[in-house]
Amino acid sequence: MHALILAGGLSHERDVSIRSGRRVQDALRGKIDKVSLLDVDTELIPTLRSGHVDVVWPLLHGATGEDGSLQALLELMGVPYVGTTSGASRVAWNKAVAKAVMGRAGIDTPEHVTLPQSLFREVGAEQVLDTIVARFGLPVVVKPARGGSALGVSVVRDRADLARAMVHCFAYGDIALVERFIEGTEVAMSVLGTGDEARVLPAVETVTDGAYDYDARYNPGRVEYFAPARLSDAQAAKAAQTALAVHRSMDLRDLSRIDIILDRDGHAQVIDINIAPGMTETSLFPQAAEAASLDLGEVYGELVLGAARRGADA
Repeated sequence: MHALILAGGLSHERDVSIRSGRRVQDALRGKIDKVSLLDVDTELIPTLRSGHVDVVWPLLHGATGEDGSLQALLELMGVPYVGTTSGASRVAWNKAVAKAVMGRAGIDTPEHVTLPQSLFREVGAEQVLDTIVARFGLPVVVKPARGGSALGVSVVRDRADLARAMVHCFAYGDIALVERFIEGTEVAMSVLGTGDEARVLPAVETVTDGAYDYDARYNPGRVEYFAPARLSDAQAAKAAQTALAVHRSMDLRDLSRIDIILDRDGHAQVIDINIAPGMTETSLFPQAAEAASLDLGEVYGELVLGAARRGADA
C-alpha cells in the first residue's frame, strides 16, 4: 500500500497545508507500508500515472484543495482518495451556497448577505455599508465567501472599522459574506465516517485573546483549548446533532470539521464547514481525536484503507 499525501499548493494556506501533511505522514508511518508527501505541481499527474500510488489524501487547504477541483482531477484519473467528493466539496467551499443547503435542511446559520466587490463601486461603498448596519446592527462578521483558516475574517464592532474590514476581506476574494455576529461559545465538531456510519468526536472549545484568526489558529500561545469542551450534556448533544446533520445533508465523506456557536439560548448556529481540516500541532481535529482516546495513526490509517477499499469496489 502506497499512500500519497498532497500538501502545499499555491493558496494563502500553503504553509499550514505543508505542516498538516507532515504531521499526517508522521502519524501514518508504521500503519501504511509507504507514505509519501508531494507538493501539487507539474509532477502530480505523471506521479499518479506511474501506477505506483494506491490512494491519495488531499491535504491542501484553501482553493484547489477544498473547492473540488483537485478531487475532480483524481476522479477523472480514477485514483481513490480520502475525503469528500468533488461535487460536495464545491458546495461546502462556497459559504453562501452551503448556507442555502443547510437552510433547506433546517440547520441554523447566522443571518447573512453576500456582496461582490463590484457592487460597492457601482452603487457607492458607504451607502452599502450603512445598509448592512441598518439591517444587522453591530457587531457583524466579515469574511470571504470562499476561503478558510480565518484569512480575511474580521469581527466589526464599530461602524468606522467596517470599510477597513471589507478591504481586508477583498484581499482574499472578490465576494464578501457579512453575517450577524452571534455571542456564545464557539466549538469545533469533528466528524468521522460517511452517511449513517458517521460519528462525532468530542467538541473542542476555543478561547482566545481576541479574534480566532489565522495567527491564533496556527501560532501556539494565543488560544486556550478545552477538549472536551465545557458544555452541559444538553449543549454537547445539540452540537453533535447539528454537526451530524451538516455532514450528512451536505454529503460529506470520511472526515469534516463543523464550527458551531452555541448562543445564550442554547441554539446551535453553524459558522463554517471544513472538508480538509487542519492537522497541525494546534489544529482542532487531532485534539478531538485525542479527547476521544483515539490513536491518530489508527484513525488516519483507517481513512486511507477505507479510501483504497472504496476504489477497489468502484
